[in-house]
Amino acid sequence: MSKILIIEESQKWRDIIGEFLTPSHNLTYWPDGKDIVTLLRNEHFEIVILNIQLEQSDGFGLLNRILQVSPRTPIIAISAIEEASLIVRAVKEGAFDFIVKPFSKEKIQLSIQRGLETKGLKNEIDYLKREQDVVYDFDRIIAYSAPMGKMIDTLKKFSQTDSTILITGETGTGKSFLSGAVHYNSSRREKTFIKINCANIPETLLESELFGHEKGAFTGANKTRIGRLEQGHGGTVFLDEIGEMSPELQAKLLRVLEEKSFERVGGNKTIHSDVRIIAATNRKPEDQVAKGKFREDLYYRLNVLRVHIPPLRERRECIEPLSHYLLEKICRNLRKKIEGFSPQALVAFKSYTWPGNIRQLANTIERAAILEESNMIQTENVILPELNRKPEEAPVVEEEISNTLDDRERDTIINALEESLWIQKDAAHQLGISPRALNYRIKKHGITHTRWRKNK
Repeated sequence: MSKILIIEESQKWRDIIGEFLTPSHNLTYWPDGKDIVTLLRNEHFEIVILNIQLEQSDGFGLLNRILQVSPRTPIIAISAIEEASLIVRAVKEGAFDFIVKPFSKEKIQLSIQRGLETKGLKNEIDYLKREQDVVYDFDRIIAYSAPMGKMIDTLKKFSQTDSTILITGETGTGKSFLSGAVHYNSSRREKTFIKINCANIPETLLESELFGHEKGAFTGANKTRIGRLEQGHGGTVFLDEIGEMSPELQAKLLRVLEEKSFERVGGNKTIHSDVRIIAATNRKPEDQVAKGKFREDLYYRLNVLRVHIPPLRERRECIEPLSHYLLEKICRNLRKKIEGFSPQALVAFKSYTWPGNIRQLANTIERAAILEESNMIQTENVILPELNRKPEEAPVVEEEISNTLDDRERDTIINALEESLWIQKDAAHQLGISPRALNYRIKKHGITHTRWRKNK
């Protein structure tokens, strides 16, 4: 069912359009006392049917405001008067189609079908053309909370410089996406943007991935390879999970930051590359430096400009709009039509602490969308671990969670323990569960640490 906004004052024509479209579409009528701009920002409509000759409002003014807020939404203009000048003006100012009253059910349905097809085609073309300047528009990033708004304003300023940026934040908060936003809003936007996850590539391969290698540099090096830092000349290289990089590679990276130069593995020719480095970590870099796991000089060189992304639990105002955005995106991929979430599902989302942040939210919504058979996501299809219950609600032994969620639960517990210096009481407090419940899960997942007296 497509969601359609009907802008019509005449109750007669509201009834007629409703009779034509209600069986196959979800209709919303305006005017209804709400501000049109607020309505469009809070709800997504796939088609707008607009009486261009309203008595109480300026039809063309509404047309322009709708296109400003939702430029890709097809607008079907309707009118009781068939005048060439009126039709030309409506189409010229952005109307997708113009239909004269009285019209048949078939005519309005055909216009809607053409509008939906055109919109889908435009979205597909945009995706294929990779219009990243639109995707990474800072003003379109969902940032309803004060901390997120402040962070976005900071990144806007950072994007106008060429200085190195360090982004910190928990796993799944959007560090990779925001690094792209910085690049595509900078003077380097026409050049290459390269992402490298330092935790996903073995150390022996990461050096070659970054710096490249000469033919014969090691067994299997059958030809010269250009490294990512060399490929990124003039552009931006994003190094995710920089804290996982070995001390040896950290030293080589420090030289890149200071001199913009390096040698390929097995080579002696100095390569110069003008790249902007954006680094990210889900750890506290100061703690890594104190433990000797991260070079202090590299830390200071990376920490020129720094921004911290707040976790989802600290920006709960973003949860509902993010959920709707993710659902729409997921449904397009699944080719399913789900209108939204039940009130109970939204309450569950807003009360949960989301240790996996946006990534976990997206995975939860995708699973629910696959299981859902109605037009609204219901709570029975929202699968959330019991990990974030309040201490007084946490049972000693809980039901088995699915295998995919077991892995996520184990990673979440280890992250909390690391951040709490492996003090179980502090980790339990951070996770929002009782120490007894945490101890049960530690044993369940076989988590051990040399500091603990008992590792059973």
